Amino acid sequence: MSSQTWWYTARAGGIVAWALASLAVVSGLQLSTRLVRKPAPNWVLDVHRFLGGLTVVFVGVHIVGLIGDQFVGFGPVEILVPFTSSYKPAAVALGIVGMYLLLAIEITSLLMRRIPRRTWHAVHLSAFVLFVVATVHGVLAGTDRHNALLQWAYLLVAALVLGMTLVRILAPRRARQSPARPAVRP
Repeated sequence: MSSQTWWYTARAGGIVAWALASLAVVSGLQLSTRLVRKPAPNWVLDVHRFLGGLTVVFVGVHIVGLIGDQFVGFGPVEILVPFTSSYKPAAVALGIVGMYLLLAIEITSLLMRRIPRRTWHAVHLSAFVLFVVATVHGVLAGTDRHNALLQWAYLLVAALVLGMTLVRILAPRRARQSPARPAVRP
């Protein structure tokens, strides 16, 4: 493969991974806020899980493309250890932190039935941090960061996530009420 093919692979993998992660966050917020009643929450949960797993796959595509592209010269150390890259070290470090957050979220989601719910929930809430880190990584390190369409996508999706997050935080919690028990007659 030519060097340019690897570069296009890295770019496309990163953009698609960000889009999938964004959709996973939005679908997760949809599950927790219930802003839209249809489609059924079970279907949304399946899509949410699928998007999370697919995000991991495309982060892998992004990484393979970066290692294959010899222009910048990313190796295993630059891919796995923050601040070791000579190319935009802070921006690349955000991508590495995002990768580790994504892995933690996915692994704990796969182990959800085997770990305490509080642990799973605490790790799962870091998806908000992952979204911010991945977005800032794309804005600062991405070679397509000057593309107007991508800039609008970053802005609109960030506004959507922020709005849904505010609804999630500010909306009153609906208490789960069990049906009233009939009075027991002696």
